[in-house]
Amino acid sequence: MEKVVIGGGASGLMAAYSAAKAGNRVTLLEKNEKLGKKIYITGKGRCNLTNDCLPDEFLANVVRGEKFLRGAAYRFPASATMQFMEEYGLALKTEHGNRVFPVSDHASDVTKTLERACRAHGVEIRLNTAAESIAIADRSVQGVVTEEGLLPAQNVIVATGGLSYPSTGSTGDGYGFAREAGHTVVPCVPSLVGLNAEGVSSAQGITVKNCVLTARRGKTMLFSELGELLFTHYGISGPLVLTLSARINRLPLGEISVSVDFKPALSEQKLDERLQTDLALRAKEQMKNVMRGLLPAGLVSLVLDAASVPADRRANSLTREERLRIVQTLKGYPIVVRSLRGFEEAVITSGGVNLKEIAPKTMESKFVKGLYFCGEVLDLDAYTGGFNLQIAFSTGYLAGIGA
Repeated sequence: MEKVVIGGGASGLMAAYSAAKAGNRVTLLEKNEKLGKKIYITGKGRCNLTNDCLPDEFLANVVRGEKFLRGAAYRFPASATMQFMEEYGLALKTEHGNRVFPVSDHASDVTKTLERACRAHGVEIRLNTAAESIAIADRSVQGVVTEEGLLPAQNVIVATGGLSYPSTGSTGDGYGFAREAGHTVVPCVPSLVGLNAEGVSSAQGITVKNCVLTARRGKTMLFSELGELLFTHYGISGPLVLTLSARINRLPLGEISVSVDFKPALSEQKLDERLQTDLALRAKEQMKNVMRGLLPAGLVSLVLDAASVPADRRANSLTREERLRIVQTLKGYPIVVRSLRGFEEAVITSGGVNLKEIAPKTMESKFVKGLYFCGEVLDLDAYTGGFNLQIAFSTGYLAGIGA
């Protein structure tokens, strides 16, 4: 059977491999001059290709689409990804948080391994070849139209990625193909991305470890986790913020209050006792100096301003009310989040082809026979740690063997 895969990224290469291994004639179309352009920049160029965990733990790290992915997670789990990579010559290592990387620390080696597996099973790879449309007649796939004309095929797998990092070629082509086939596309937003925030640019470059970031919508707690926070010229970033972005990116940000507990190991009472000790020891010093015992220097003015305490106030003239405001601010410094950073910085896209319209066991369209979708083009996303690439590999594998 003739099969065409549109997109030479992680999910497309896996789909092409599994389809070819099953005995089909497979052509892979990639509009870029090389395969796996987005793979090259993942994990800061090292490529965190999966997470060495059991399927249930993998599913627990999926933000949207957990139920849809259950079958794929067990059919082609992280262990299968690792076995595949090693079988085709890529040595792996597991680091903190069960994150799996190539021993070489070169993301390009992941792409080379996927390409090697495809070529071993006879996949024809056409670079610099863009799909213009998918030919459909009587609700069945007929092939793919390129600038050279119709490329006939009984099955077409759309693995075109999302909108994140558009410089790698992720320009949303697959959403157009999906709509033309009658599918709906859940509106796309950036995920695993920094947040634009007001009034914190003076602290840019400061990293705070072991703080707790909390987000609420009214009385509802949306997020509260311990970790690392980075202040930037635009607002906030770092591991905690990327995770938070995945939780709130489809909500009205104006309704969400975000705060940081800079001293999570201390209760308000214990922190107040600590501050009183510092005030007594440094009674004649200004508060901007006293506070450096509790915070990085770049955060002192932010906290004092939020607590409405003058930076040049002498410690021995601080009122009880001012002291308590400082304690409360240290335990819950408010950050006014205005917006998400853009797709050009987002690790992944949240949104995509509606999962209700796709068969989860095969990744086939419920509307058009022979049309399949896999990877980031679908409305699937997860947290950082190798889980999103595992989604690509699991769904790509099923699309390939289902096609």
